[in-house]
Amino acid sequence: MTKPRPCGCKGCRTCLICETQYGADKHKLQLDFDKSKGYVYCPYCDKAWKGWTMDSYKEHPNHQGEAIDYPGVYIELDFITEEEELSFLKQIDEIPWDISQSGRRKQNFGPKTNFKKKKVVTGKFDGFPAFSKFIQDRFQNVDILKSYETIEQCSLEYDPSKGASIDPHIDDCWIWGERIVTVNCLSDSVLTMTPYEGDTKKYNLDCADYYSSVLNTYNNIIVDNIETNSALEACRPKQKIDAILRIPMPRRSLLVIYGEPRYHWEHCVLREDIISRRVCIAYREFTPPYLKNGVHEGIGDEIRERGKQFWDHISKYDLKTHVSDSSHMVSQILDLPHHFV
Repeated sequence: MTKPRPCGCKGCRTCLICETQYGADKHKLQLDFDKSKGYVYCPYCDKAWKGWTMDSYKEHPNHQGEAIDYPGVYIELDFITEEEELSFLKQIDEIPWDISQSGRRKQNFGPKTNFKKKKVVTGKFDGFPAFSKFIQDRFQNVDILKSYETIEQCSLEYDPSKGASIDPHIDDCWIWGERIVTVNCLSDSVLTMTPYEGDTKKYNLDCADYYSSVLNTYNNIIVDNIETNSALEACRPKQKIDAILRIPMPRRSLLVIYGEPRYHWEHCVLREDIISRRVCIAYREFTPPYLKNGVHEGIGDEIRERGKQFWDHISKYDLKTHVSDSSHMVSQILDLPHHFV
């Protein structure tokens, strides 16, 4: 069971297909969250309120019960329009999808990385689809993203009929920078956050001890030179929170996590929170060692230059006669109750 199965899963990563057809149900990672510890983040008041269901943020400003501060989250609702979403997803579905683990499919555009050996090469990376450029351009209208340089863009599809999900993790801290950016499309979902107090060697989290923060977690100001040299220490929680944070990802919204939730909390997407086809576009930037004056500035410059290129996907994939097998799905993008099958 450690080897990849036909569905793309391996080890404890499972989907409904391998659980029912390949006996992987006994290998599935069991997540047992105490929902009584749940808090739902509200993008309107930037506080987290007692609760579990995503829609509870819509009660604003009439929240009930207890609230806590949870710095390091930025949500912009309606970051793209319905028309933009329709066109964007139509063109995404014209590009071939690759199978991934836990019931997901992906399209990845970025350099070739080896997280264990901490090696990165340009590989076949030559930029991004031109139809996606408007999203990266729009980052410049977001204060905390003004200096953001995308070096990886990944489309991830979550299909409820496959039991799609992603297990708790922290994005690698050797190569991927502080601001983790996601644009959520097709359906609402939730990012579930749990405190991480494990080994800092995991996720290369210890690397964040050797470079500085990009943002001040407590006022969202971009920092050029922060007093501490440790991004990990700069945002360490002032007190332990025995809670599970639920961050809503409304359809067509932009989500940025940084600081404390970036480095001190694991995030996951639960199977129960995928109610219809969801496609998210994840963006990553470099850590400071790969930027100006960093020890790996050379390869960093080369990859960042390639990241400024945008190409026509029709020509690249020879799609002039291509007919998308998802045309029916695309025509129904704006009809939320329909499920992707």
